[in-house]
Amino acid sequence: MQMVNKEDVPLDKVSTLIASDPAFAAELLTIANSPIYAPRVPANTVLQAVSRIGTRHIQGLCLTVAVRAYLGETINHPAMQAIWHHNLATALIAEELAIVFSLDKDLAYTAGILHDIGRLAMAVLKPHDYSELLHHHTGTPSSMLEAEWSVFGFDHCEAGQQMIASWNLPHDFTAVVGDHHDAMQANSEWTIPRIIRLSCQLADACGYSAFQGCEVLPYPDLFMQIPTAQRPGFHPNLEDLTVDIHNKIVSIEHPQTV
Repeated sequence: MQMVNKEDVPLDKVSTLIASDPAFAAELLTIANSPIYAPRVPANTVLQAVSRIGTRHIQGLCLTVAVRAYLGETINHPAMQAIWHHNLATALIAEELAIVFSLDKDLAYTAGILHDIGRLAMAVLKPHDYSELLHHHTGTPSSMLEAEWSVFGFDHCEAGQQMIASWNLPHDFTAVVGDHHDAMQANSEWTIPRIIRLSCQLADACGYSAFQGCEVLPYPDLFMQIPTAQRPGFHPNLEDLTVDIHNKIVSIEHPQTV
């Protein structure tokens, strides 16, 4: 991620770094050849995969692969799988909304993958306690913050901000990670952080909430938050969006079966 943040980084330099980890390189090649990128010609090398995906999108894809690998077998636990799917759904929705608002879709995807990264820290610190909290808590997404404080003494937004700082990631992600549960101001500018807030709520509406007792806002209310001029570019109903996101998640998780 730090490498591709630099301007005009050579593709062969990026591909060489990725190829240094054979398992990572193999997964990148698998995803690059999946239907989500609609390849007409197979990518047989890491360099071809990087060229197809683009250095900007490599950031988000690296996070997608690395976070899933980091979770390992724990990703099969229902609570961890819910967090993973929520992040992935948020990223995919944010990517689509960014296109509608003429924003950087690759940055939006990366921000979506990162927005709940603090939850993973909590899952590592106290896996049993956090799984129990996710399983039993009922309420709005923001109500989870207070519940996390009662167990950890901090919430997942604060944990995420600390991780962004310690990883030396771009400061742009700090607001995304720290403020995605803040109330949206009706007249505020449509920036990446605002896109993530709405995408997070839309992911919940699609059935990809981070915890099973999450209170979900009705899709029509969320859709109406999109300005009139941009609405024709987005999914008019929940069913269309849910099917689209489900298919993309399957394509990323099980590309060989799609």
